Amino acid sequence: MSATPVPVAADPATGHAEGHAEGHAAAHHAPHDRRYLLLLSLAALGIVYGDIGTSPLYSIKESFLPAHGVPPTRDNVLGVLSLVIWSLILVISIKYIVFILRADNRGEGGILVLTSLVTPAHALRRGRWGLIILGLFGTALLYGDGMITPAISVLSAVEGLEILTPALSPYVVPITVAIIATLFFFQSHGTSAVGRIFGPVMVLWFGTIAALGVAHIVAEPHVFAAVVPTHALRFFLDNGWHGFVVLGSVFLVVTGGEALYADMGHFGRRPIQLAWFGLVLPALLLNYLGQGALLIRDPAAVANPFYRMVPGWALLPVVIVATLATVIASQALISGAFSLTLQAVQLGYSPRVQIEHTSAREMGQIYIPSVNWALMASCIALVLGFRTSTNLAAAYGVAVTTTMAITTLLFYFVARERWHWSILKAGAVAGFFLVIDLAFWGANLLKIPHGGWVPLVIGAVVFTLLSTWKKGRVVLASRMADRTLPREAFLESLLAHPPHRVPGTAVFMYGSSTGTPPALLHNLKHNRVLHQRVVFLTIRTEGVPHVPPEERARVTEIGHGLWEVVLRYGFMEDADVPEALQALGHPELPFKPLETTYFLGRETLIATKRPGMALWRERLFALMSRNARPATTFFRLPPNRVVELGAQVEL
Repeated sequence: MSATPVPVAADPATGHAEGHAEGHAAAHHAPHDRRYLLLLSLAALGIVYGDIGTSPLYSIKESFLPAHGVPPTRDNVLGVLSLVIWSLILVISIKYIVFILRADNRGEGGILVLTSLVTPAHALRRGRWGLIILGLFGTALLYGDGMITPAISVLSAVEGLEILTPALSPYVVPITVAIIATLFFFQSHGTSAVGRIFGPVMVLWFGTIAALGVAHIVAEPHVFAAVVPTHALRFFLDNGWHGFVVLGSVFLVVTGGEALYADMGHFGRRPIQLAWFGLVLPALLLNYLGQGALLIRDPAAVANPFYRMVPGWALLPVVIVATLATVIASQALISGAFSLTLQAVQLGYSPRVQIEHTSAREMGQIYIPSVNWALMASCIALVLGFRTSTNLAAAYGVAVTTTMAITTLLFYFVARERWHWSILKAGAVAGFFLVIDLAFWGANLLKIPHGGWVPLVIGAVVFTLLSTWKKGRVVLASRMADRTLPREAFLESLLAHPPHRVPGTAVFMYGSSTGTPPALLHNLKHNRVLHQRVVFLTIRTEGVPHVPPEERARVTEIGHGLWEVVLRYGFMEDADVPEALQALGHPELPFKPLETTYFLGRETLIATKRPGMALWRERLFALMSRNARPATTFFRLPPNRVVELGAQVEL
């Protein structure tokens, strides 16, 4: 069946989507439950902030690569530090934490959610396909980012072994591959289990990097001058084009922004904000300032300023903690990829896949095996292909900057249409952030010949799959509608020629609420019987994450033993059809498991040259359809109570 998004209900007073931005985690708990809020904030450290939190391992080092032509002089160091500080403040603290996290859909975040907020069903008639394409492309690029983040993060930490002793250099890549494989095998235990383990480790990590920074700041307190933004301006004036090139490496300090937004549904807005301002931001600022202080005193430390900060006696423990932290850094993008995939499935952009909920308490915490193993294989391939964090840094950033710019554009439409901001206000805020995004984007485009093409190719492949599935469902629905008998005509035929009725309830699942399910017509044609009770069942996926149980079902009696049932689900929910039908409690429409039969249509798709899609896309859509998760398991139907009736459909 196709999932049909409908407009998102909004609060008429504020224009915000219904619900509040605290997410599912906070939605079921009183605001005064501080202990639970602190526990969620701790878990958020282990899921949301790993990517941003481990950027100090490589971002300053990459900013002063000899290829950039910017030596680590005192003025250049202060200039880069100023860029780093204000990037964290403007991009993460203000853009994402203050503004973007407000653009939630009942607590869920991510670029696909943002797209659904500005492209409800009625908006598609107003030429919003361009925004859908932008949102889909930004979503696709996040998958590419999710493949690079574990590779570069873990590799950069394990490279600390080379500082300990060059004899360990040959083992860096094998150790990295083993750690990444272990991380992905651990995913099936669930986000909450990962968060409980990783949260305390990240507290140790942020405490460690803050202490390392303070130790060097004390020796060079003048480094605090970097807080003044004029140093960033002077850096560009002194270095010109070379300074612009360095901006592509400075961007590495904010690469976790989109993952932060995508993971909002796991914990809610408040825990993410508390963790950022309470621990993450101060620790990052202290460490970056400490690295700058070290470079001012010892420019030769530019080869690896993070590990050069560490006293010799503490190097091995710090390498271990850093490795654990980078494993955690990978978690943010992995969890975000799971959330994006679930949203894509429920909103009709992806075929059905196996989705496992790993927490009975937090509905946003899920595990998707197919995505997990695909990410693992890709990460390992990247490590084996690029072999060093410097090589991977050349590929890192192009996809994320593009997604960030798209997020800003979509935010403008949310601010205008959902929050009713004026054109001037929305344009000023979005325009300010877009200037920053485009500056980073332009600097990162220079990386394309050096490996930046990798995430773009990955993104293009994923975008092709998502857009083909969406367009294919539209074409298939059109073809099915052409051959569907209107329900009124079926009822007239039923009254004129009543078939033999047999005991029990027959449920016919179909995406249209006005047509007659083809499976019903096939059953009548071949078996010449009709059940005592016949239910036309339609499942709709709404443009909100969750639908309240009391709004789940709508039951309409058609007459002559025929009923129409519409079940509504949010795009972050799994549809359990038997459970929902038994919960109806309608006195005249009982659902007894042993007396209920589910009839499904199974279409065999045939690619043709008819108008609709290109022939190669029709073949791709047919292949995706054949490999989609069966409707029986996706809707949790009892296998021994399901009858599938096939038909061939020419696309």
